Amino acid sequence: MKGTAWKFGDDIDTDIIVPGRYLIYTDEERLAEHCMEGLDADFDKKCKKGDFIVAGRNFGCGSSREHAPIALKGVGVSAVIAESFARIFYRNATNVGVPLLEAPGITELVENEEEIEVDMDKGLIINQSGETIEFKKLPPFMLEILEQGGLIEYLKNKR
Repeated sequence: MKGTAWKFGDDIDTDIIVPGRYLIYTDEERLAEHCMEGLDADFDKKCKKGDFIVAGRNFGCGSSREHAPIALKGVGVSAVIAESFARIFYRNATNVGVPLLEAPGITELVENEEEIEVDMDKGLIINQSGETIEFKKLPPFMLEILEQGGLIEYLKNKR
């Protein structure tokens, strides 16, 4: 996968990913319009399908709402790459089909708006200079859930 990296800092909570006032919506497109707007009002217009969010520690902290990963999916993010994730957010993102890649040191390797490549098979992220960093490869069952678009679709197709 290749795309632009949109870089954010530590402790990006679910209210930053999608502000609470938009929790009346549940569809991806409507939530995507407000994704990351507190930090970048034009994020939904700049982020293209296949791009990545790169962040520091504790991405997705705060409330356990599913709206946050749904907004990320709706805006077209192909994966969130961070130093670490809040555990409930990690599960919610997997359930809705958004890959989360844990890569300690990623914020030192990648600059905002830099084109990066992610090799899911090898567990590598490559920046424009050709430097690489490893991420924790996802187990096969989790890859299967993500490939199906989330847990609900995965379970539907398991019948």
